[in-house]
Amino acid sequence: MKVLLIPEDARRDKYILKPLFSRLFKAIGSPHASVRVCEDPLLGGVGEALKTARLAEIVQRYRETNIFILCVDRDGNTGRRQQLDQIEAEFGDGQAFLAENAWEEIETWVLAGLDLPKDWRWRDVRAEVHVKETYFEPLAVQRGLSNDLGGGRKRLGEEASRRVADVRRKCPEDFGALASCLEAVVRAV
Repeated sequence: MKVLLIPEDARRDKYILKPLFSRLFKAIGSPHASVRVCEDPLLGGVGEALKTARLAEIVQRYRETNIFILCVDRDGNTGRRQQLDQIEAEFGDGQAFLAENAWEEIETWVLAGLDLPKDWRWRDVRAEVHVKETYFEPLAVQRGLSNDLGGGRKRLGEEASRRVADVRRKCPEDFGALASCLEAVVRAV
């Protein structure tokens, strides 16, 4: 099974998405899924990632793919889910095309799989629109990882992936919902 992750910006998001989804596919019974991140074309932002012409280009280029997964940040935009529903409807004919918005940023999924500082409350992290700046980057600095690949995303993404069940449980509206959809797709293939 070939899986293509389509992030809004692969330059950093790949370090989070690849380990999380590789581990998720193992957990849902598809341990041999080939999970890759779309880096060509490099979308470079949520505006580009939501353009159907760009997505059509990707679907055409990677037509041998079984499952496409578009992952973008919600960024406080409560209407983003409706945009993603429209995209899924447009591209879901003939192949599995799923789209999800991280609540509020993809870095939230990493934080859900880590032991956080004692003075941080999960509900505060989950409610924060600027998770990257408020929580993720300070944690990377605190752990001495801010100069590592992806500003600490590689090591923290790999660490969080080992607790993918926690990510599903703590992020039920986004990562958890997407994981449930993927389970259904894997069973149907």
